[in-house]
Amino acid sequence: MRFLFHYPEAHGPDGDLLDAGPLTEVARAAEEFGFSGLSFSEHPSPGARWLGHGGHQTLDPFIALSHAAAVTSGLRLLTYLAVAPYRNPLLLAKQAATLDRLSGGRLILGLGAGYLKGEFHALGVDFEERNALFDEVLDVLPLHWSGEPFSYEGRHFNVREAQALPKPAQQPIPVWIGGNSRLSRRRAAERAQGWMPMSGGAELSATARTPTLGPLSELAGAIGEVRDATAAAGRGDSVDVLHSYREDGLTEPTLDADRHREAFAALEKAGVTWVAVSCPHESAAATLEFLEAFGTTYAG
Repeated sequence: MRFLFHYPEAHGPDGDLLDAGPLTEVARAAEEFGFSGLSFSEHPSPGARWLGHGGHQTLDPFIALSHAAAVTSGLRLLTYLAVAPYRNPLLLAKQAATLDRLSGGRLILGLGAGYLKGEFHALGVDFEERNALFDEVLDVLPLHWSGEPFSYEGRHFNVREAQALPKPAQQPIPVWIGGNSRLSRRRAAERAQGWMPMSGGAELSATARTPTLGPLSELAGAIGEVRDATAAAGRGDSVDVLHSYREDGLTEPTLDADRHREAFAALEKAGVTWVAVSCPHESAAATLEFLEAFGTTYAG
């Protein structure tokens, strides 16, 4: 099992996201203390009402991860997650290929369908088309990354004999799909290299417009279904699964360590391959202290 650090999010309009620590220091500390990856989410145009009711601030994940790539050597870089329908697929593919090439093949492209209607409207994207647009993205990414000429006619664009170079370092860049719905699981099984089920309870699931996953046994069953579907599609069964760990007491990682180790072991037995953790958005000192305590206790 590998551990990923999700940069702490500032909830609400007060304060500044980077109060949690300079990205250079945070990325280097995550790598130093045994984390295998770093992630950022995105909301390019969140509504003030959503932000005021507990929504969170973000950076642009591709730019933030590019910065992290420049100051680390082995840390994997995950968009957790980028909203696929927000972008023309060619622009998304080029962003991903550039980051992957410059980082030496460290990008994991985490994608989701999105859920904030106001943000879709602000970006000029039809909310009702989000799933069709998502599937177009999944069509175009491997064509773009192949480095070979390709054509594709989408709903709002038409590619004729395009050839995108240079190619990314990885072939393909791993794509991980977020969400709990059957459609999300099918996409992960048939068209991606990883699945990111959403944890966090019924309220978060309702906000994000995705079904709730219940106890660990239900998660294990869903992981098994995804891997069976991957095998049935002739793609083997090696799908990565990322679980966001939010158990009480993790803010002080060295306390009750046996309980957390047991939880991690149970997640691994259920089929989880990556665990994402974070810490409260308090200060740079608190973030760096968390990274050292967690990393030396569990990831080292």
